[in-house]
Amino acid sequence: MKQRAAVLFVAVFAVALAMSLAQEGPSQQTPAPQQPAPQQPAPQQSSPSPAPSPGQQQPTQVPGTRQQQQPAWGEQQDRSQFPEMRRPIFLSGKVVLDDGTPPPDTVTIERVCNGVVRPEAYTDSKGRFSFQLGQSMNVMPDASTSGAADAGIFGSNPQTRGGMSGGLSERDLMGCELRASLPGFRSEMVNLAGRRVMDNPDVGTIILKRLGNVEGRTISATTALAPKDARKAYDKARDNIKKQKWADAQKELEKAVAAYPKYAAAWHQLGLLHEQQKNTGAARKAYAESLSADAKFLGPYLQLAMLAVRDTNWQDVADITSRLVRLDPFDYPQAFFYNAVANFNLRKLDDAEKSAREALKIDTDHRIAKTSHLLGVILAQKNDYTGAVEHIENYLKFAPEAKDAEQVRKQLDEIRKFAAGAPQQP
Repeated sequence: MKQRAAVLFVAVFAVALAMSLAQEGPSQQTPAPQQPAPQQPAPQQSSPSPAPSPGQQQPTQVPGTRQQQQPAWGEQQDRSQFPEMRRPIFLSGKVVLDDGTPPPDTVTIERVCNGVVRPEAYTDSKGRFSFQLGQSMNVMPDASTSGAADAGIFGSNPQTRGGMSGGLSERDLMGCELRASLPGFRSEMVNLAGRRVMDNPDVGTIILKRLGNVEGRTISATTALAPKDARKAYDKARDNIKKQKWADAQKELEKAVAAYPKYAAAWHQLGLLHEQQKNTGAARKAYAESLSADAKFLGPYLQLAMLAVRDTNWQDVADITSRLVRLDPFDYPQAFFYNAVANFNLRKLDDAEKSAREALKIDTDHRIAKTSHLLGVILAQKNDYTGAVEHIENYLKFAPEAKDAEQVRKQLDEIRKFAAGAPQQP
């Protein structure tokens, strides 16, 4: 009887998770509002309480990240030595590969603060960058980066940061590092803690080291074959994107793909623009054209997967994310996560467990804390209540202030009762 109740619990959770994922699409700009926690179940109830029904729209952090804890009293005293005045802080530098050559494609410069990632700028064709910290208005995030994390996408911690208009204080840079982000490569880290406003803005050279066993490409092979007029239109579009001239950028991209229909990179950028304008049909078509031109081009895969998530088309989500992680098994923990979600909803529990564990393995910063919750639910479905308790506890440790934390704690208490009553596994 208890096992049947547990099956009912995780089955209802699957529906709620699916609806939450559909509502938390990559174009979301603000986190879902906080909702009241569900009422405590009556003591007589002997089965785990189900997640709220889809109609209730209980916000579920998908996936979550480690929340910043308040510093201890002594740490607060130590930090008081830093001035609170916010001033512009400028940084510049250069990115090169480990063989000394420039990167093969535009690189995103990211600021990582206590596990939360924010894109700051792009490099130019020679790998150089220069920007003001916090002024990332010219960066158009996509689903392959955590640039949307500040808006609560993927359940990341939507912390408030200074610098959007008034600069940053030195205190804001405690626990912060700078890195270069390019799929298929690992970046050196530059420590920003202790950096002062009047310091030399040059952070030096950031070296990218190529990873092995990555079949996918961050720069499409079709780009080198683009005729001159198509390449010129594409370069103009990139300049317009940096200036936030979205309409002009779209016109130039349309010129580029008209002149060269196999221009995978141009189709990808056009899809991002359509998605930003909430034109998901046109975005989906553009991403599909990009992959038709170059199936090993990594850019469009996660975008297409996220559109399928919002449609709750779990078979498409599973297929698209499977192709992505085969091409690059190192750089996309969110692809493994959504592959696990898709297989869970398709009732392929072994595949779901495998993908969830892969996501945990490569997500060393626990930016997608919801993976631990999902793995716990998968194990509960497989009657491994001890393992379920362990991973759900990890979720609450990595995201103690998640919107669904109170509900998950109640569910955890009930699963612990099942673990206590279950036969010990050899």
